[in-house]
Amino acid sequence: MAIGSGLGAQLGISAESTYGTFVAPSKFLEFTKESLVLKKTTAQSSGIAAGRLLALSSRRVLTRREVSGSIDLEVTNKGMGLLLQALMGTSVTPVQQGVTAAYLQTHTLADTAGKSLTIQKGVPLTTGTVTDKSFLGCKVVSAEFSCEVGGMLTASFEFDGKDCDEGQTLATASYSSMSPYHFGQMAVKTGAYGSEAALDGIRKVSVKIERPQHTERFYAGQSGLKKEPISNDQVKITGTLETDYVGTALDDLHTSDAATSLVWQFVGPNIASTYDETFRISLPAIRLDEGPPVVDGFDVVKPSFQFTGLYDGTNLSKIEYISTDVTL
Repeated sequence: MAIGSGLGAQLGISAESTYGTFVAPSKFLEFTKESLVLKKTTAQSSGIAAGRLLALSSRRVLTRREVSGSIDLEVTNKGMGLLLQALMGTSVTPVQQGVTAAYLQTHTLADTAGKSLTIQKGVPLTTGTVTDKSFLGCKVVSAEFSCEVGGMLTASFEFDGKDCDEGQTLATASYSSMSPYHFGQMAVKTGAYGSEAALDGIRKVSVKIERPQHTERFYAGQSGLKKEPISNDQVKITGTLETDYVGTALDDLHTSDAATSLVWQFVGPNIASTYDETFRISLPAIRLDEGPPVVDGFDVVKPSFQFTGLYDGTNLSKIEYISTDVTL
């Protein structure tokens, strides 16, 4: 029996072959918080009947079902591939580096059509019995990554889903030995694409990637369930660079509104040869929207620069992930 509290909870995920069709979990996430729930829409008859003071229970109907919520977790050196693929859209097969145990995943920005997940949640009763809630057709609608001085690299993934199935068998959770990426491994680089140089004075970075989708595809003949959401706007990439004012590189970019390439990376222990555990977000063109330095007291000046990620006309934004994962 599991512990009868959140200590006994679990989350397992798998890529779906068909939108909204259950696939037993292949990976289990170590998460810090989640809010995945079934959302239902009901309608209640209001017909007048002589002497009836309450609406009839038998005349309440369930008209549609859907899923929403998020998962917060630490970004680790293993097991992130399925989430990154669902966010970025490219179908990825890890590529072995040389003849080593290191495998590179390159998640290039693409349409997310066909990229949905089954997310199975195990929720413990106080008795220790763990109940199953399997969320089907989960599409990533946004993800935000963040790391600050003294902290770990964290991520929050927001989902839109088709339905919740409580009739599946709860999978037995198993976890690989994983380590989180952290501030001590972090570097930020800017400059011309492909030749970016390290930027000094960075205290905190956050990057948010939004995947706008038409999530209201409820049609007749679908039993109150939606069809797979379709991308209905351009991808939105935004972020913040919190700094000490050690130089004018970012300030100058804000003043001129010039573009720069941004590389935000975490490099962990060596896997083999020249290949290290790596998590890297590459944005070939960003422009700074806000954040010119202001003096608001005796302390060191601390500009916080907000930016927007854009397309440079040639290179696509991407997330690279080097781990020992042979498959996603």
